[in-house]
Amino acid sequence: MAGTQDTVADDDALYVLTAVLLTPAQFPSVLGDDYVAACGALALEPYAEGYGLVLGQDGGGARWTVVVDDVSLVAVAIASWDCGMEYDLSPDDRSVVCALPGWPLAVAVAAPGVPAPHDPPPDPEAAGEEPVPLAPPDTETWGPAQRRLGADEVAAQWAAWREQVDDETAFGRPSESAGDADVEAAEKAEDGQDPPVHKASEDVQQEEAGEPEVADSDSAPSGRHPGIRRALDEARAYVAAPPPPGRIRSAFAPGGARTLRVDGPGWSLVARTDDIAFALLDEEPGEVLPIGRGRELPGLLTALADMAVRPA
Repeated sequence: MAGTQDTVADDDALYVLTAVLLTPAQFPSVLGDDYVAACGALALEPYAEGYGLVLGQDGGGARWTVVVDDVSLVAVAIASWDCGMEYDLSPDDRSVVCALPGWPLAVAVAAPGVPAPHDPPPDPEAAGEEPVPLAPPDTETWGPAQRRLGADEVAAQWAAWREQVDDETAFGRPSESAGDADVEAAEKAEDGQDPPVHKASEDVQQEEAGEPEVADSDSAPSGRHPGIRRALDEARAYVAAPPPPGRIRSAFAPGGARTLRVDGPGWSLVARTDDIAFALLDEEPGEVLPIGRGRELPGLLTALADMAVRPA
């Protein structure tokens, strides 16, 4: 997926390694809870049309992130690569907004024939005012960026995470033979209940694909988790007062459903509109907390899906 673009320092060619979109509907969650925050992390104006981020190396091996406003070109390149097709991504000079040192995401590949990836040296003419090189978040600690990365992984591997949740064990849902009173009581208990905790795997925290690891359910606390209740309350508030673009994102899911990604200060939700939700909280490092449908979750998810930003 390599291409070249003569836009980086000293007219060196940029050897393109990968690219991502930065739009209200699709942006690297590691950069922020919403599109405006993600743009702010890169000192960009949050234009509605969005940007493409082209990550590569110059002839000396230095890491650069080139920001372009030709979103369609970058989207075509990403779609081609996802299909296993070659695509020479070479944005026109006129589409380049800026070139930022470093990479905001971890990139596992490097350009052949150039030195190993490294931050570009300081520009002596910048008098110390050049931006600090971008870098992926520290995977040794847990915080907002890692929480959002974990939510991205749950969304990408929904089926694997969903298989770890037994509704009867997690939410106290009675069997089909139970009486109506038992079913009603279980439904009321589902929303916001603190069920068995699912640990985010170490591989997930290292931004690598890995099998979900389920914690011992006997160690899970009982009752309503205040963090889940707070996340649901704040998500419900979004319906009355829409948040910044990108706080609520919607993607395709099988069976006509939608996969929702909803973020807020200290929390992330991943949900299927026809199923349950998962919560990740800043105060619960590495843990993924299932939320049963109950009586309130289906309506909340429908309302959020109706106002979510969808990819074009």
